[in-house]
Amino acid sequence: MDLPLPVVDVTEGILSYVIVALSMIGVTIFVLLQILPRRAEPPLQTQIVLAFAVISGGSLLLVSLLFVFIDSNSTTAWTVVLLAFNFMMMFPAGFWFVSHILFEDRRISPTGWTWPVVLGVSVTGSEVVMGVLFAYAGTGHALSLTLSLADGLSSIWFYWSMAAVMAGLLLWVPLSPLERWGSAGLTATAALAPWITAYPLVGGAAATAVMTAVFLLVARRLFAHRAAPVEVGFLLGLTAWFLAMAVAAAGLVVGRGAPAGPIAFGTVMAVGMVGEVSYLVRRSFVGAAGGEWGTAELRRERPAGSVGRTLDAGPAEAVTPAE
Repeated sequence: MDLPLPVVDVTEGILSYVIVALSMIGVTIFVLLQILPRRAEPPLQTQIVLAFAVISGGSLLLVSLLFVFIDSNSTTAWTVVLLAFNFMMMFPAGFWFVSHILFEDRRISPTGWTWPVVLGVSVTGSEVVMGVLFAYAGTGHALSLTLSLADGLSSIWFYWSMAAVMAGLLLWVPLSPLERWGSAGLTATAALAPWITAYPLVGGAAATAVMTAVFLLVARRLFAHRAAPVEVGFLLGLTAWFLAMAVAAAGLVVGRGAPAGPIAFGTVMAVGMVGEVSYLVRRSFVGAAGGEWGTAELRRERPAGSVGRTLDAGPAEAVTPAE
């Protein structure tokens, strides 16, 4: 029996939006990778500000595209889009100039959570807007706020774009096996999420199989007493999120198609995505400051062969973090 697939209907009318959406996913991944440390020091605050401004500007452009469906006057709607595009081109540069004056090119605190969470929220928020945009594009007319959120938080353009971003971070950030398997499980669940909202039994069973496999691998490491305290905290957060996801998925069945079910499930997934992006970004900052990126290989601008490297290999040499 063939498993039902989420509908990916790219018509001529929404082709331009698909191009914008795919471009935004690529830009988001590229910008995030630019701020992750390439040597044993955290990034500059101005670099973080620029990344935030680019991602936020892209979200503004996606919001402006909604006016094409909301406003019956196409001239007015596309004028808003052009103004948003011009603003997106100038806002990051201007924000970056101001940040140079305010922050004086200081480096961020590698152990702080503020900037990682800001980036996590901005990235996830951008993908939520993308999902809502394609909800409008699929119907061709304005929707109520409730239906917009329900359709947007059920869209493959939300879940798969976030899965792509998380996969990019997962391949780049050096992690322990426990962190890598746990993050990979959350990323895989995001990829399966469209099936969960459309077909709760099929999608829920697939997501449960993925997370069960992850927890068995994690349990094996825990029983071998090879987990660090920070890994235990990561595991507790992952467990809490998975339980919340299971409850929200059950709500999809009980609700029987009511908008509240997809909204609740999508919200739980979005919170998990914010948490994972924030954790991976901060993990890269802490690893750089702590010398975990201090091998000769990693200091040579992260060559292609180092992608997917775990921290268990052990440092080759100690590097003193920059002042």
